[in-house]
Amino acid sequence: MTDHLIIRPERPEDYAAVEQLTRAAFYNQYVPGCAEHYLVHILRDHPDFLPGLDLVAEWDGRLAGSLMATRASLTDEQGQGIPTVSFGPLSVAPTLQRRGIGKALLARAFALAQAQGEQAVVIFGSPSNYVTSGFVSCLHHRVCLEGGLYPASLLVKELTPGALAGRRWVYRESPAMELDPEAAARFDAALPPLPKEHRPSQEEFFILSHALLQGEA
Repeated sequence: MTDHLIIRPERPEDYAAVEQLTRAAFYNQYVPGCAEHYLVHILRDHPDFLPGLDLVAEWDGRLAGSLMATRASLTDEQGQGIPTVSFGPLSVAPTLQRRGIGKALLARAFALAQAQGEQAVVIFGSPSNYVTSGFVSCLHHRVCLEGGLYPASLLVKELTPGALAGRRWVYRESPAMELDPEAAARFDAALPPLPKEHRPSQEEFFILSHALLQGEA
């Protein structure tokens, strides 16, 4: 794989191609159509965007993947927080998936984040896609949402071992993730049309995104 793959920072000349790649990667996966490419389009201008962790992957000289990052927060019961990152969208071109490109993007982002003093990464995602990169259930680190909810899709990776130990944490993602669905639909409608389809992966996503874990590990 290393003979084919280059990971580098995203450049302004990549922007349109990254949005197109993200659209291709997510279209019809979680819902008919997608909004992730609109998120990519607006994320770069948001104050929570972390440009130092904005990466692309090239495979044999062509754009193959993209990973973006935003500032998020973990706050303990005394109101104290620690530096926290959330990754996403993570996109890989459909024809190049299952070749380790996403995992390589994450590994590079972990190293950069550690060098920048970040202590933990928290994401929403399918465990089957992320446990091999060191993410674990939020229960293992007592990381919940407001109201004490532990979603099955909330995953955590410590960058500093022990950084989360001994405390209970509430996770808050960036407001950048709160998309305007009408604006996203207008953005997509201005692009070459793609058929919106119903797929089994959408029901799998619905089940996982509504599943809650009970208790604390």
